[in-house]
Amino acid sequence: MKKQVSFLFRRTAPALLGLGLLAGAASSCSKYLDVDPQGQPKVEQFFQTQADATLAINAVYGKLREWNLTAFNWLAVTTLTSDDAEKGSVAGDAEFLNEFVFFRFTSTAGAVEGYWTGQYQGINVCNQVIQNVPGISSMDATLKARYVAEAQFVRALQYFNLVRAFGDVPLSLKPAETPDELNPARAPKADVYAAIVSDLTAAAAVLPASYSAADQGRATKGAALALLSKVKMYQKNWADALSASDQVLALNYSLAPDFYKMFRIPGENGSESIFEIQSQTLVGNCGASNNQWAQVQGVRPQFGWGFFNPTADLENAFEAGDSRKLGTILLRGSTTPDGDKIDPQASNLRYNMKAYVPNSYPKDCGYGADQNIRVLRLGEVLLINAEAANELGQSAKALTAVNRIRVRAGLAPLASGLSQDALRQAIWKERRVELALEYGDRFFDLVRQGRAGTVLRAAGKSFVDGKNELMPIPLSQITLSGGKLTQNPGY
Repeated sequence: MKKQVSFLFRRTAPALLGLGLLAGAASSCSKYLDVDPQGQPKVEQFFQTQADATLAINAVYGKLREWNLTAFNWLAVTTLTSDDAEKGSVAGDAEFLNEFVFFRFTSTAGAVEGYWTGQYQGINVCNQVIQNVPGISSMDATLKARYVAEAQFVRALQYFNLVRAFGDVPLSLKPAETPDELNPARAPKADVYAAIVSDLTAAAAVLPASYSAADQGRATKGAALALLSKVKMYQKNWADALSASDQVLALNYSLAPDFYKMFRIPGENGSESIFEIQSQTLVGNCGASNNQWAQVQGVRPQFGWGFFNPTADLENAFEAGDSRKLGTILLRGSTTPDGDKIDPQASNLRYNMKAYVPNSYPKDCGYGADQNIRVLRLGEVLLINAEAANELGQSAKALTAVNRIRVRAGLAPLASGLSQDALRQAIWKERRVELALEYGDRFFDLVRQGRAGTVLRAAGKSFVDGKNELMPIPLSQITLSGGKLTQNPGY
């Protein structure tokens, strides 16, 4: 019996596939099913014109919207593992999600498999753009370089999601061709981070600071630098994190005056936005243009499915008078600032306000289908800047950055004279309440801060030190690799 390798990529035009082709299919008991795609050009036939390149880079962004990277699988791995969210919905509905709430998941968990597969499918599409666009002769050179830089940014984002979740992961930086490239072993975490930094540094040197309205939502210089500052923070390279975040703060971003309004659809791509996953209603093409991030979190049964709800612990983390609480937690029986009366008999007490779409907003593709997902924004960069400055002993600079966030939230500035550790704890708390239920950073933050076990066990979770800092490598991928992929400790 021959088995498919875990990284079987067919070199087919990514713009037409939309997803790339990371294998995760069942094994073949006799021989590979190796049939050329019907009606789809191979890469060698596809990357011929500037129009081909545009379709390909658009596929890179389109992949970011799909289920594995925005809905159940993404939210299970990044959000239910934190102290910010609980399963929600009703008893008996998607009970498998509680495996992530209480850290009972194993290497056969479907959400872990989906998270892994979705990231690598996206990386495959990025690799095809990076490899093939430079060879298109009939294309504007500046645009060619920009498309490559955009793909480098997205590839870096997806490897960052992988390395935080799994540690050592296979590192594929070009379309796979040889047997070893089709079935790579896990690369050391340091090598993965080095590739991420290389991509972001190269992208930042090429990408423009802004775009015209027609290209709104594409990766910018600010996006590359913001993600670089975040990556450096996770590496505890405080000098580089401070430098990159300083460069972002020097660009043309400003804090949105109203935290609640920033997360409504009219607030998308606003003054604070650095990078958002774009979704929009394309009549007759809902599946390709939208996502279900808001729908799976919407008030049940009034708007959505009712999953991934804020915990009481998160609600209590907000100080009195913090305007971010209204912008983060939607309570059963309340009336939203947009005038929606939330059903007092709704299935759960709390819902994610950041995923709320007012009832008055058109829903041509279903509830919240064209709600953008905020990935990077100025508020987070200020907190990265504050944390890096504090770790470098620059407390005055740290206070300046973090207090911009607090003043926007309607809170008194932190006073000077705090010890380095007291200020560190205050910045960590601000990071939690500022970014709660947004792009899934809380669990990864607790791990990098070295306090995941303490915090999560106090929240009633069965977190095991030395094991649960990482997700298990999907057993299906280990099997498909013929054992070349190894498992994380404890699984």
